[in-house]
Amino acid sequence: MNLYHLRYFVTLAHLEHYTRAAELLSITQPSLSHAISSLESELGVKLFEKEGRNVVLTKCGQAFLEDVEQSLSILDSSVNKLQMTGSGEGQIDIAMLRTLSTQLVPGLVRDYLKEHPKQNIDFRFHNSTGLTPDMIEGLKNRKYDIAFCSKMENEPSIEFVPVAKQELVLIVPNGHPLCTRDEIDLADTLPYPHIGFSRRSGLRPIIDRLFKECKGQPQYTYEVEEDQAVAGLVSAGFGIAVVPHMALLAYMPVQIIRIVNPTWERMFYMCTLKDVYQAPAINDFKDFVRRHATV
Repeated sequence: MNLYHLRYFVTLAHLEHYTRAAELLSITQPSLSHAISSLESELGVKLFEKEGRNVVLTKCGQAFLEDVEQSLSILDSSVNKLQMTGSGEGQIDIAMLRTLSTQLVPGLVRDYLKEHPKQNIDFRFHNSTGLTPDMIEGLKNRKYDIAFCSKMENEPSIEFVPVAKQELVLIVPNGHPLCTRDEIDLADTLPYPHIGFSRRSGLRPIIDRLFKECKGQPQYTYEVEEDQAVAGLVSAGFGIAVVPHMALLAYMPVQIIRIVNPTWERMFYMCTLKDVYQAPAINDFKDFVRRHATV
């Protein structure tokens, strides 16, 4: 089915006059008549009937017009989006850990938009999942264009670019016996109940390894997936925890204690699929992040 014929049909349906429709379309009246006849022949129904010097839609034509206009609108919208994407505009879907959603990622996007004030880019942020494995899976399924999260091993199709780091600290509720300490050896935390990360969390094997260096294993009273949930349980007095040093900790009723032995810093990465086509706007933002990464 000829796309031009469909557009001719819509114009004629609204003007109800072959001569005026042909003039508006910048084609000859015989060309318009031939296009409509071809369309009717292909469909096997009459779309128009004469009414004096004009033409009006038949019942079949009225039903067809509604569907054609809707279809052309969707098609034109899709073409426009692709053209915007090809010119460096369009939509960028970003997944991020919640701990990165308060400062790092919003700051990068803000600075990028300041540097590119004339670019019409629609950033879409996704942090409904706080787990790195889910974000990596979202990249593979093309749900996300970019993910800001931790690194995963055995992911050859993913490029991991380090963008920031975060040290691990101990947090304890106000009034806890350790709350007067400024720094601590991890081994000194073993006598107290801990809030831990679940085994789905990328932090769990790291913290397990640190405790293994101390030749001990904490007693976990609760295990949850996200660092904000861990901090919430600590602030409510359910235990102590080793967590990333997040900005939100300063606003919670907990004491932050520096861990001096063993020490470890958590690295965050910008993650994207390797060897796939990505729109110019996405590649431009990725290059910007590489230039402005803090590590």
